[in-house]
Parts: sequence; C-alpha cells; structure tokens
Amino acid sequence: MSRRETTEALVTRICRAARAAAPPLARAGTAAKNEALRAMAKGLRARAGYLKAENTRDLEAGRARGLSGAMLERLRLTDAGIRQMADGIDEVAALPDPVGGIERMERRPNGLLVGRMRIPLGVIGIIYESRPNVTADAAALCVKSANAVVLRGGSEAIASNTAIAGILREALASAGLPEDAVSLIPRTDRAAIDTLLTQEEYVDLIIPRGGEGLIRSVAEKSRIPVIKHYKGVCHIYVDEGADVSQAVLVCVNAKAQRPGVCNAMETLLVHEGVAPDFLPKAAKALAAAGVELRGCPETRRWVPSAVPAREEDWGTEYLDLILAVRVVPSMDAAMDHIRAHGSLHTEAILTRDHGRAMRFLKEVDSSLVLVNASTRFNDGYQLGLGAEIGISTTKIHAFGPMGLTELTTTKFVAFGDGQVRR
Repeated sequence: MSRRETTEALVTRICRAARAAAPPLARAGTAAKNEALRAMAKGLRARAGYLKAENTRDLEAGRARGLSGAMLERLRLTDAGIRQMADGIDEVAALPDPVGGIERMERRPNGLLVGRMRIPLGVIGIIYESRPNVTADAAALCVKSANAVVLRGGSEAIASNTAIAGILREALASAGLPEDAVSLIPRTDRAAIDTLLTQEEYVDLIIPRGGEGLIRSVAEKSRIPVIKHYKGVCHIYVDEGADVSQAVLVCVNAKAQRPGVCNAMETLLVHEGVAPDFLPKAAKALAAAGVELRGCPETRRWVPSAVPAREEDWGTEYLDLILAVRVVPSMDAAMDHIRAHGSLHTEAILTRDHGRAMRFLKEVDSSLVLVNASTRFNDGYQLGLGAEIGISTTKIHAFGPMGLTELTTTKFVAFGDGQVRR
C-alpha cells in the first residue's frame, strides 16, 4: 500500500475487496467457517505477547493524549482479556449456523412449495470506539453468518485493532477462505468514516457502536442503511400491589449492578398506591448501593432526601449511579411517560396482576419488555442468542439484540413440478 494513496481511494479499495470476498464466504459450508473461527481463536492465544505489545503503544499514546483512567482501562488488553476474546470466538464457532436454512415451507393451491431461505446480508461496515475486543467479536459473528466485514475502529486503539485484524485475516487464509472477508481500515481521520458511508455499491449495512453523538453523525451522513441505537433510557414500572421485596431487589439490580451500560434502569415509575410502602424501602436499598435519587414532588414526600428532579432528568441516560423517580397515578400514566421519554430499548413492569402484565407487554413499544425481571437482561447472551453484535432500537430489519440470525435475511425459494402461471 502506497502512503500516497488517499484515504478515499484506500477505503474504496477495501470495500471493493470485501464485496469480492462476500460470495466465496457465502458459499463456504459451516465446517469451513468453523475451521476459520477456531484458527482465529488459536492465533489470538498464540500471539498474546505481540497483541499486548501493540496494545502498549495505544496505551502510551492515550496517556499522552490525556485519556481518562476509565478510557485507558477499556482500551487495555490483558492476558485474561485476550483469552476471553479467543474463547468468545470459539463460542461463536459452536453456535448453530443460520445460513441456508429453509423456513415456513407451505404448499400453494397449484402445488408450488414455497419457503424462505436464510442468507447473509453481504458486506457489513462496523464503526466503533475504544474497546479492541469489538474487532474480534464483530469479525467472528460476521464470518459465521457469512458476511464480509469492513471494520473502522477508533484512533485510540489503532495499533491493537490492526494487530487483531491481521491475525484474523491470516486465520481466514489458512482455512482457505478469502482474507478480505475481514478488513480493517487503517486510517483514523474523519474522511475514513465519511468515505465508508458513501460505499453503497459495495456495503449493504452500517452498524455503529459508540456514543449517541457518533451514531447520530453516522445516521445523518450515511447513504447505506444504518442500524441505530442512540441511547438506553430504560424504565421499570412498579405496579399497584407489586411484591415489594421482590421489586426492591429487581430495581437495585437494574440500576446498580452495572450502571454504565445501556440496559441499566434510568427511570423508576411507581404507582401511587404502592409508593408509601415501596419507596422508603427502595430508597434505603438504593442508597446503600450508592445511588442518588432525583424525584418528583410526590417521590420526595416519601423520600425527603431525594434531589428535586428537573424536566431533563426524565429523558437522560445517566450511565451512572443516578436514578430519576416519578410517582404516577396509573399504569396508563406510566406508559404515557415511557412513550414520551423512552428510547425503545428496555422496559419492565413489576406486578402480580396477569392482565396488566399482558397489557404492558402488548402496548409498550421497546426492543425488550419484561415482567418481574431486571432490565439488565437485554443482552444477546442472556436472551439465548449466544452472542450479539449490538442492540438495535430500530425496527428494520432487526429490533433488539442482534445475533447470528439478525445478521442474515431471507429470500423466497420455490419448488415446482412444471407449474406455469395462468
């Protein structure tokens, strides 16, 4: 590669090569893909020292740039982290292969047998920040689902990502699959993203992973369909007559187990009938977990220590030990609040009333709606997908965690015996 090659020309060349690699990858059988995945995992384990050395370059550059301790920790590759990356690829290899399966076969009145065959999307562009493990995770899921992938990581992890991608490409070639099925754009300037987003001739889908600002920028500029997930403003509604002890346990888990993730609860809605019993107990348990409460006037009646909530609190994704709390007069009011301030991510109802639970499931429009369980379960592994490439809060073509099946689509297939249309 000539250094004189412009970023625009480089990205176009990489995307063109990925498009050429997609058909042979799609033709590959499950055994060939699994062989490549196992070679990827083996390569990461065998070259852990090299990966850590390249990661050290990123860490040193990050310190010089003044990255926060939290950012540096997300960037760091340890022996345990490398093993976890490799183990994750082996887990993907063990998952059922969705490609080629035929679904919903039906016999038409004319005898034609019609079904749908699951096929890869083609070429997927993934734009992400910070964590180098995304390079391996995303590549593994795309290879297993027979999609070529073009990766563009953040500047803070360029050495780590380049090293990981190089090992993955070598593994593909060793298994007889095209190495261009996994490509990393080795430039960190803004033009690399902007050019990738114009490659609709070669790229079929863009998946951005990062903060709301990155995702909105990608969605605004892209000529290619984008899977969006702006933020996770997740709610739990504690219904009248809820099991108070259970509700306290679930709410503490949803907020405090890991507050900096998109499926953590950000707003707690409490029916006025259960508020006098529930709120003081929940406030005590949440305070013990280090959570600051920001409450409406009725909340502060039962929890005087709560900070007065402002209007902007109702739509905020804190990603921190902060929780907005509102007392509502009814389930309808709770659902109205969710419609006004939610992000289509995750909502839960805590109730002992089956009818209200079923109504909440039907009427609340989010990618996961739960009854009597923590919002923290909106995760591909927890929901039985084995792994995920991200969570979609759009509805076309996937809604919720995206695993292998969500990285495919279907085409119609038909079996006939000489039928002609009359």
